[in-house]
Amino acid sequence: MPRIAIGGFLHETNTFAPTRATYADFVHGGGWPAMVQGADVFKVIRNINVGLAGFIGEAEKHGWELVPTLFAAASPCAHVTKDAYERIAKVIVEGIANAGPLDAVYLDLHGAMVAEHFDDGEGEILRRVRQVIGDRLPLVVSLDLHANVTPEMARHADALIAYRTYPHVDMADTGCAAARHLALLLRDGQRLEKAFRQLPFLIPISWQCTSDFPSKAIYERLAAIESEAIPTLSFCPGFPAADFAHCGPSIFAYGKTSTGAQAAVDKLAALIEGFEKDFDGRIYAPDEGVQLAMALAKTARRPVIIADTQDNPGAGGDSDTTGMLRALVCNNATRAAIGAIYDPASARAAHEGGVGASLTLSLGGKSCIPGDAPFEATFTVERLSDGKFVAPGPYFGGRDMDMGLSACLRINGIRVVVSSHKAQLADQAMFRYVGVEPTEQAILVNKSSVHFRADFEPISERILICAAPGAMPADPASLPWTKLRPGIRLKPNGPAFIAPHSSPLHSIATG
Repeated sequence: MPRIAIGGFLHETNTFAPTRATYADFVHGGGWPAMVQGADVFKVIRNINVGLAGFIGEAEKHGWELVPTLFAAASPCAHVTKDAYERIAKVIVEGIANAGPLDAVYLDLHGAMVAEHFDDGEGEILRRVRQVIGDRLPLVVSLDLHANVTPEMARHADALIAYRTYPHVDMADTGCAAARHLALLLRDGQRLEKAFRQLPFLIPISWQCTSDFPSKAIYERLAAIESEAIPTLSFCPGFPAADFAHCGPSIFAYGKTSTGAQAAVDKLAALIEGFEKDFDGRIYAPDEGVQLAMALAKTARRPVIIADTQDNPGAGGDSDTTGMLRALVCNNATRAAIGAIYDPASARAAHEGGVGASLTLSLGGKSCIPGDAPFEATFTVERLSDGKFVAPGPYFGGRDMDMGLSACLRINGIRVVVSSHKAQLADQAMFRYVGVEPTEQAILVNKSSVHFRADFEPISERILICAAPGAMPADPASLPWTKLRPGIRLKPNGPAFIAPHSSPLHSIATG
């Protein structure tokens, strides 16, 4: 019976975001399961949409003995603190070192983690694990579709296998795929050849949705290229808000021959680069988007949904900017709801005031994003919640959620979901838990970029993307880059990055 050490450590780092990821953030988990160690991993990480859960289920079918170390994840934000990184990494690496005889290691990682002291968080974890297990044992890793894959990650792992859907409804499926690939390695007793390539332009996350063109066509072609000779091929569009040299899209393949693996990568790269101009689309200003949504709502039978994409807590935002709320109020929107605004003080005030109370609050705006400020107004408390509920939709996949003390506040015809913890609004239950029925609203504003589509697209009349001030610009070329690799284009067909010492602008040149 093969013995496999397992673990998970996930964080998507927006190095331009206002808040860093502390150890306490990983203990809580945000929209992820809370941190668990040892045998408790099996109690929590099971039958949910998480890579490690999928791996565990598939491994049990094979009859493998699993040795769990730790699972920890936190909501996307700025750098993982050195304290958090080292404490979590120590448990994983020492757990593997002390596991006794092993036949392989599987890790569930994100792929876009930047720590205070390591730009390549996953590369360093894999280096440490490889140092412990030596060159002989297989080391297989599942990654997020938004991974910024580095040469170090590719070198240390025997296989990197990435999600293929955004919204990420296939996280558990990717864990299953990693287990099946590991079974192949254990059966044949030999490594596969690797091929890895980074692509020459950043892709905005709003246009990475895999149910839309061009990503849908790319992943269909990717699946067709796979074969017995090329059992695994992955494309990561990347997370375009991590200021380090290896930020950006990548392709990686594993094949029986080096020539075959490289040919698969070349074929997919040519397809993706041919679609460069298509990774772009219409972004609305807040007032423009709300006015269009109101016009559409006059004849719509279902909600018009607006993505507040630049304050997406799934991409490093603090989920507390007020630009879209201002636009709703200033344009006199009705039957509208927005969520979730992260403001523990306002949530606490609502609980102290009670249902029916009229409260004057300085809501949100605490993350000090340029162009944003708290929204000062009088609200009515409509509903209160302890913040605990299950999110059954396709993205969260039945996870237990804890948004902390929460409230539904009303101002005129607008309802505002206020929470004490942050997670992107990607499940209809994140409105319902404070008494807002999403299907009965004319307009819904979700602090999310794409993940909300998995649960909200079926109930939507139309989806609009708006850019109010936030930590995750819809246009990556607007970020103050300093560390990218020279020459990479800052958006599709956009300007190329020039290192700071070469340009007084410290970011871009025209071209």
